[in-house]
Amino acid sequence: MNHTIHNIGIASQIGSYSDAIETAPNLRWLMTSGTPGFVDASQVPPDIEGQSKSAWENLLRVLSKADMTVHDIVKVTQYLTRAEDIKTYAQIRNSFLGAARPASMLLITPQLVWPNLLVEVEIVAAKAR
Repeated sequence: MNHTIHNIGIASQIGSYSDAIETAPNLRWLMTSGTPGFVDASQVPPDIEGQSKSAWENLLRVLSKADMTVHDIVKVTQYLTRAEDIKTYAQIRNSFLGAARPASMLLITPQLVWPNLLVEVEIVAAKAR
């Protein structure tokens, strides 16, 4: 692994992520734009479960194009429009991340770029050249 996890015990009290991750020198970096949970503009799942799965499937496709996996993710920023969706979203997120524990930030925002979007996720990943 190209990362060193620095936990101080805060993150583990809240969820399945790390307090901080240090990356090794000379890595390739991948930073995504916010990735919503839709297949395309005409296919937006109606619920948080469908949108969360679609968002993470989209992110896995981006990682694959960069020859990376979820284990290369060092930071995740997530935006939800409803606090009541946190538990469902977290379960789906964790099913995609498995044992990976990137640094993480989750925000509740009143609305995303389209009113029917419930979730948007952006990641930063790093991998050896």
